[in-house]
Amino acid sequence: MSNDWPMVPLGRILAKSNEWIDLKADETYKEVTVRLWGKGVTLRREVNGTGIASSSRIIVRANQFILSRIDARNGAFGLIPDELDDAVVSTDFPVFTVNESLILPVYLNWMSKTAAFVDLCKAASEGTTNRVRLKEDRFLATEIPLPPLDEQRRLVARIEALAAKIEEARGLRRLAVEEAEALAGAMRARVYDEAVNIAGGVERLDDLCHRITDGTHVTPTYVSEGIPFLSVKDITSGKIRFDDTRFITPEEHAELTKRCKPERDDVLLTKVGTTGFAKAIDVDREFSIFVSLALLKIDKTRLNPKFTEYMLNSPKLREHSDSGTRGVGNQNLVLKFIRDFPMPAPSLEEQRRMVAYLDGLQAKVDALKQLQSQTQMELDALLPSVLDKAFKGEL
Repeated sequence: MSNDWPMVPLGRILAKSNEWIDLKADETYKEVTVRLWGKGVTLRREVNGTGIASSSRIIVRANQFILSRIDARNGAFGLIPDELDDAVVSTDFPVFTVNESLILPVYLNWMSKTAAFVDLCKAASEGTTNRVRLKEDRFLATEIPLPPLDEQRRLVARIEALAAKIEEARGLRRLAVEEAEALAGAMRARVYDEAVNIAGGVERLDDLCHRITDGTHVTPTYVSEGIPFLSVKDITSGKIRFDDTRFITPEEHAELTKRCKPERDDVLLTKVGTTGFAKAIDVDREFSIFVSLALLKIDKTRLNPKFTEYMLNSPKLREHSDSGTRGVGNQNLVLKFIRDFPMPAPSLEEQRRMVAYLDGLQAKVDALKQLQSQTQMELDALLPSVLDKAFKGEL
């Protein structure tokens, strides 16, 4: 922080608030929580007075400064927003009224998002592992450089203008990816229509497969190591992932695969929860599947696995899939409905041509996503840099 501004102890700009209220059993109260790393103050829950394990709580007011005794060293602090005025907190969350004759609340809020302020809270915390707590007296005795109010207003205006541009850039990058994905979806729809025209119509998916079944309907016994046991979450990224899956014993896997054995070039289709998402099996690793996944053993003399994946993921068949879901909470597709999916089956040569086109389009979308991810990291680093310069008096 700038050395050109006078040093002021936090105790001069923050006054501990001890405004207690007695809780009433028949009234509803908002409880506050403070997120880590400067992510702000949010509603934890709304709860009846009987659901709070205390007869009294501290009441908070908009624009007061709050922090977590335990996690202040991890950036858990911020201003109380207007919508949480009159909310309640426990003594684990000290609350301070801001002296607005010396510091603007919004200036304090931005300053608290800097690495230097987090370091200040770390220095004011002590204790053994897992019992580190912020010491209020040490915190309030810490001095910070404090510019005059006019300079605070100038810095806040400058910070907020730059923050708005950063957020606008984030929005534009998200929009670019969304538009690219929408274009890819539109192209899959066009290819589906083209495939239907070339094939002269559609056929029942069941007539183009040797078998359509699903995974075990019984939850298996999980083990720490063994054969991967896949469910919906393991394929909806567009890849078959084994990094967050559960495992079953080789013996149970052998029993399950007597009925349903996933193999390369089969196609998986999600049928519970997130329904209608397809992924062709492009790995040789052994695994079993849960009932939430259907297994399509396609006739490879009629269907190309990747073509089948693209068609099932086309807007036309995703809409068809949505029309066949059942259930109020956890949606599901039944095998009978899946077997009736309208699938085009042009020649394998035509299918390979269409796959090559869609692969090229998807590669461009993936490249754009990768670029967006990289620029997102750059943007994430930009605001801390802006704040660092602002509170060093360099902005």
